[in-house]
Amino acid sequence: MITATVWHALLEPWEQGIDRRALAEVVLLGIAGGALGCWIILYHLSYATESLAHGLLPGLVLAALTGLPRVLGGALGLVAAALAIAAAARVPGLGRDTAVAVVVTTLLGLGALLALAPATPAGLSALLFGDVLGATDTDLALAAALAVAVPLALGGLHGRLLAVGFDRTAATALGVRAGAVDAALLLLVAGALLVAVQGLGNLLVIALLVGPAACARALTHRMAPMMGTAALVAIAAGAGGLYLSYYARTAAGASIAAMLVAAYVVATAARVVVRRP
Repeated sequence: MITATVWHALLEPWEQGIDRRALAEVVLLGIAGGALGCWIILYHLSYATESLAHGLLPGLVLAALTGLPRVLGGALGLVAAALAIAAAARVPGLGRDTAVAVVVTTLLGLGALLALAPATPAGLSALLFGDVLGATDTDLALAAALAVAVPLALGGLHGRLLAVGFDRTAATALGVRAGAVDAALLLLVAGALLVAVQGLGNLLVIALLVGPAACARALTHRMAPMMGTAALVAIAAGAGGLYLSYYARTAAGASIAAMLVAAYVVATAARVVVRRP
């Protein structure tokens, strides 16, 4: 009797097609985001990734308002953000970090004003907080492409990423172009953001890219196991978040982010316990 009740509780959320599509979305994004996140942490790109995510918001909103594909709008938003940051960084005495903060804050505020304005059609606020339960065929196709492309690209770049990530000077001496490797990694990050932001929203997408990798780093220090662990954590947290959303009637994207935070707390606590003499 108890077993039947448990099985019913486990299977009930997936009886609806909407939740099955959401699960497929988070699994696909978890595969790509978990693996990519390890390199984001190694290269200290967490702030840059968050900045890119916030910087593309106005492009997403304008695309939604004008009927253009959101992926195209997000791509244009990324280009505009990069150009604005480059221009602001040239202001004497401002500094690059300050320029990034000023530009990203401005773009995030502009995007939020557009998305939450009274005259804006209902539903655009999902660009901020995501709507993983509303995953479309296009969203799933893009997530599937990302889940294939990111591991393949990371596999091809693995040696060069390791060389530059651990010793940029030595990598240059070995003939590895650090600038090209940095650019390739940032392109992968931008592509992942463009796809993942459709389901998780502008404010929560960073959790998928950094959270699982942070958990994995607390549990292992070798890159290959770390990437696999991060992907598994992302998938488990995604599924757990959907369970939480279904039974607690909470927002799906926020529930997934909460599960990622909980996973990080558990992983950190486990590391402390293991290291305790």
